[in-house]
Amino acid sequence: MRVGIFGGTFDPIHNGHLAIAQTAINELPLDRVLFIPAAIPPHKLNQEISSAEIRLELVKLAVADNPQFEISTIELDRDGPSYMVDTVRQLKTEHPEWDLYLIIGADNLLGFHEWRQPDEILRFCRLAVYPRYESDIQNVPKDLLNRCVIFKAPRMEISSSYIRRLVYEGKSIRYLVPDCIDDYIRRKQLYRHHLRTENGTVETGHCIG
Repeated sequence: MRVGIFGGTFDPIHNGHLAIAQTAINELPLDRVLFIPAAIPPHKLNQEISSAEIRLELVKLAVADNPQFEISTIELDRDGPSYMVDTVRQLKTEHPEWDLYLIIGADNLLGFHEWRQPDEILRFCRLAVYPRYESDIQNVPKDLLNRCVIFKAPRMEISSSYIRRLVYEGKSIRYLVPDCIDDYIRRKQLYRHHLRTENGTVETGHCIG
């Protein structure tokens, strides 16, 4: 079975995530994609993020209607920072019959050598990389590029930080997230009272509307 691994903070999950996952299933192809919410993202150790319970519920809602999308709480169930090397090692140990494909953007591929034990990650899975533009992979070392499967995904300039800002400013996020996510964010009043940016800056105050 060919299984894609799609990790992230998912704060919140959005249509860009879902489109990339479905494109990976279509193009690689894959039998399923595992969405893996991070407990403590290593690159966000000093940043505030929404609780694991909220982010997990958001992912559950977003993937509920697609039988090829599944959720793994493997990182939420593990103590400490969520290093991908630990995740792929555990998945391969528990499911040796799976062929694992780690879905990442080309921007992450350029910094892959800075991940914890990158060579060990490549022992357990292949990298499934989606570049936004062809030039995104021109500077990737050839030996690393040979370990990748490249697939084209829709160019959707959506980010979780952009969605959080829109909610904070009282603006609509319709068409950027599934309706169920929009509804959940409204009901729980998420992201309305302070704005967390990608560099960790927090703005507080009253949102518009």
